[in-house]
Amino acid sequence: MTPSPALPRTVLALGVVSLLMDLSSETIHALLPLFMANALGLSMVAIGLLDGGAEALTLAIKPWAGKLSDRWQKRKPLALAGYGLSALAKPLFAVAGGVALIAGARFLDRLGKGIRGAPRDALIADVTPPEQRGAAYGLRQALDTVGALLAPLLAAGLLWWLAGDYRAVFWLASLPAFAAVLLLWFAVREPALHAHKSTTSSSAGDRHFGRPFWWVIGLAVLLTLARPGEAFLILRGQSVGLNDYQSALLLAAMNLSYASSVWPVGRHFDRIGAPRLLTGSLFWLLLSQTCLALADGALLAYTGALLWGLHLGFSQGVLAALIAQHAPRERRGAAFGWYALAVGVALLVNGSVFGALWQHRSASIAFTTTGALALLCLLSALWWQQLRWRQQKRAP
Repeated sequence: MTPSPALPRTVLALGVVSLLMDLSSETIHALLPLFMANALGLSMVAIGLLDGGAEALTLAIKPWAGKLSDRWQKRKPLALAGYGLSALAKPLFAVAGGVALIAGARFLDRLGKGIRGAPRDALIADVTPPEQRGAAYGLRQALDTVGALLAPLLAAGLLWWLAGDYRAVFWLASLPAFAAVLLLWFAVREPALHAHKSTTSSSAGDRHFGRPFWWVIGLAVLLTLARPGEAFLILRGQSVGLNDYQSALLLAAMNLSYASSVWPVGRHFDRIGAPRLLTGSLFWLLLSQTCLALADGALLAYTGALLWGLHLGFSQGVLAALIAQHAPRERRGAAFGWYALAVGVALLVNGSVFGALWQHRSASIAFTTTGALALLCLLSALWWQQLRWRQQKRAP
């Protein structure tokens, strides 16, 4: 069997940049829900709206950033701007004395993510051969997730070492973000000029995206609606009796299984395609939400977190590779932008509804609801695969 060729160095460099930024972001985010609930006294609805709203509003920038990178035929300047804004936002968490500055820092951080995401993902597609895209997106996501895996461990360790001083942890967590910007500046290269310019009129806009592309968008929205925000995973740990350190480590458990699965799954995508992998992701999501709905202690909470990570590992790299596969080369930036916008809107809906269910009913009912949505999606996927199998069997 011929060994697979090495992935481009740009993919690896972007992966390490993602690792450093995620290490910074997730160290803060591992403690931020606890800080907002315990230190600032925010309600679950407010936390859900802030979490979902920040993601949704700033991810709405992604279509604009993606289209701009298509127009410029340059990805790196926008990626630098996005990573730079996120780095500048980090110290604001440390000095925040109320909800207004916390919200401002959160939105600035996510604004940076909105600007950088689509150009970065389009750049990966630009420099990677089609037969390696699953592995390329899997590797970038795996390195990103390694940062997310280390972050809650770092957060818990720093919180213990600094005697519960949230603000000091936030200051130290800002350092990897600035390192990520420097690495992007010096190590990431993009083609000086794309191989060809669009042969279609720019006024035609997004009509060039075909039906398969919009099917992928719809699937991503359904998966997001069936999965609550990660802030609620941390708060679920607290609700079943875990302390701040143990609750933060739930993110480490989730990202451990995420990081260990996303790259192998991406390589399988290049060989066997998406349907079975995405069906598997729905199965893991259903088990995860069931465990968290029934959780009454650490065992089920950590089991749910590990299964949650497997769901992400089986879905996120696959969805990114499908977007690259079904988008015209000259529209890739916009394609990833629309993908992020759709997921962002779903996050806003999910965050507000899930937070309201938690506050007005219970955490168990909130997780039962997302579990029911996951089950519905899983049954639909199995029915669709069975239908396709029967059609192929009947075909001459």
